[in-house]
Amino acid sequence: MRLAAALLSLTVFAMPAFAQEDVQDAARDRAAVANATDAAIKAAGQWLAILDAGKYGESWSEGAAALRSVVTQAKWEEGLRAVRAPVGAAGARTLTRSQYTRALPGAPAGEYVILQYSTDFAGKPGAVETVVPMREADGSWRVSGYYIK
Repeated sequence: MRLAAALLSLTVFAMPAFAQEDVQDAARDRAAVANATDAAIKAAGQWLAILDAGKYGESWSEGAAALRSVVTQAKWEEGLRAVRAPVGAAGARTLTRSQYTRALPGAPAGEYVILQYSTDFAGKPGAVETVVPMREADGSWRVSGYYIK
């Protein structure tokens, strides 16, 4: 009986090698996503500082290649003036949500982090800013999308 109980314990608690590898892979994946998200948040913060300073042309230059390929700098600046002027200067900004994804509708395949901030603009307190950094071919993170609600 003791041998049967010992074997049962081994059967119940021993994890097959392939399952251990799956757990290790999942842990590595979670760590990679966390590192990517941290890098994307840092890149978004630097980019938002440029935007908040009213340097719209520079925000385009510092944006992702995908962004620059679909909109000219002049159109980008014009669009930002139309969006940012009515809300006024940005004040307190708090990250409220982040989501790592490998696919976005209408966007090229890649790695993205969707960031949402609660931002108190002078003319629109409690606005929701969405910033979407993507990983570039060189491994850096750059903003590919920006929206205010």
